[in-house]
Amino acid sequence: MSHLFPRHTKALPPTIDHGEGVYLFDVNGKKYLDGSGGAAVSCLGHSDPDVLKAIHEQIDVIPFAHTGFFTSKPAEALADKLIAHAPEGLDRVYLVSGGSEAVEAAIKLARQYFLEIGQPERHRIIARRQSYHGNTLGALAAGGNLWRREPFAPLMIETSHVSPCYEYRDRKPDETAFDYGQRVANELEAEIQRVGADQVMAFIAEPVVGATAGALAPVEGYFKRIREICDHYGILLILDEVMCGMGRTGTLFACEQDGIAPDILTIAKGLGAGYQPIGAMLCTGTIYKAIEDGSGFFQHGHTYIGHPTASAAALAVLTKLTDGGLADRSRVMGDKLRNALSEAFGQHPNIGDIRGRGLFIGIEIVEDRESKKPFDPSKAVAKALKKATFEAGLICYPMSGTIDGGNGDHILLAPAFIIEDKHVAEIVSKLQTAFDQVLS
Repeated sequence: MSHLFPRHTKALPPTIDHGEGVYLFDVNGKKYLDGSGGAAVSCLGHSDPDVLKAIHEQIDVIPFAHTGFFTSKPAEALADKLIAHAPEGLDRVYLVSGGSEAVEAAIKLARQYFLEIGQPERHRIIARRQSYHGNTLGALAAGGNLWRREPFAPLMIETSHVSPCYEYRDRKPDETAFDYGQRVANELEAEIQRVGADQVMAFIAEPVVGATAGALAPVEGYFKRIREICDHYGILLILDEVMCGMGRTGTLFACEQDGIAPDILTIAKGLGAGYQPIGAMLCTGTIYKAIEDGSGFFQHGHTYIGHPTASAAALAVLTKLTDGGLADRSRVMGDKLRNALSEAFGQHPNIGDIRGRGLFIGIEIVEDRESKKPFDPSKAVAKALKKATFEAGLICYPMSGTIDGGNGDHILLAPAFIIEDKHVAEIVSKLQTAFDQVLS
């Protein structure tokens, strides 16, 4: 009998034994192609020798030192390299242990910034429906996924939510893609005016929406308009790249492709590639200077922030993503995978949309392709697809509630950047097996 508290008490998973490259093996010897990197985490695969070497070497020197007393060489080097490649204006790095922690830090920093500059009335967050920003209470409050929020709603701060940029479902027949993007971006301005511009401190969004909506990328011009609105009203723009960042969409930072820079940015999953728990919040020099010239103390912190071993691992990962060219490889292999999926399933009666950027790809499942009608939630299509793909030896990330938190299903694919053409073919083949079983 296990004493672990599992994710689901009625669905106990097999026990992992080891990993090799893009594959995982359970204790019974079954082989799985990790087509989602867990949850878009394992961007380098499961046995990268350079990252393992960096971890071992750091453990031999000093595995941990509390940041209340020391900084460390790997943490300093990691921050330097992140800022060297970061969007313009970002100047400081706050290292944490995961995505939810990074978002919590971002929210608290936004609030403290306005306290430091003498605008204490600013406290409200505006986010988007069908977003996901983490499971701690602040991050969960910012998120816009109904089924995740509902049980804990009495515990959360009030947050406003506007429409996502969801062209497949929400663009009108007579709208250009650009005009659609401007229309939904302008919902932010309307919401700012509704709640009071002097009350709002930040707008938070994923550049490419991950788990909740399945690699939902914005149309051209959408985020430039969002940036304009934030600037006009003196509101901070927080971009959550916990899932879509670190090369996942084909550039190191996802927002590079939208031609904007945020005031605060969060990263995590691909930063450590699963080798150590780590995340980071990056902020502008302007925000940092407000703290530095004011109280001097960011009123936040966790025991394991700036962990030397985690930082050493992340530095090795980041070096491979940048100097090693793997972020660029994500773009190249992502094009190949998306093309293969489109060729195989582009006319499938139950595949409504194949979307995404780089190796961050969503497949929206529908009951009827022409009308875009989703399956009834009672059919639990995403759950059935997760079981069928897993049995076929493919790990992917099916989710339900794609449209509004209750209706709609999708599959998220986020394999390691080291995949080869043969792995692309294997993903398509095993998806076909699952589709034949569940959707026929």
